[in-house]
Amino acid sequence: MSLMKPLADRVLIEPAPAEEKTASGIIIPDTAKEKPLRGTIVAAGNGKPDEPMTVKVGDSVIYGQYSGTEIKLEGKTYLIMREADIYGIVG
Repeated sequence: MSLMKPLADRVLIEPAPAEEKTASGIIIPDTAKEKPLRGTIVAAGNGKPDEPMTVKVGDSVIYGQYSGTEIKLEGKTYLIMREADIYGIVG
């Protein structure tokens, strides 16, 4: 059961956690962490009549830095955005 059912061409994404440290082991403070650009689709709409959805629940995706709207559901932060804001499926 999903937290909510997005409508039309919208998807609900759980962002990947921000990097905690650099490759060399330097810990990144919360104020300097970049917004993650990758996440997992946890819910998806049915698409539009003339535009079926190409992504599905469970897909790992990359999206633009300023894409989507942050929403909180059951104490967790998610992004809701249109499928067009997703750049691609990874992995």
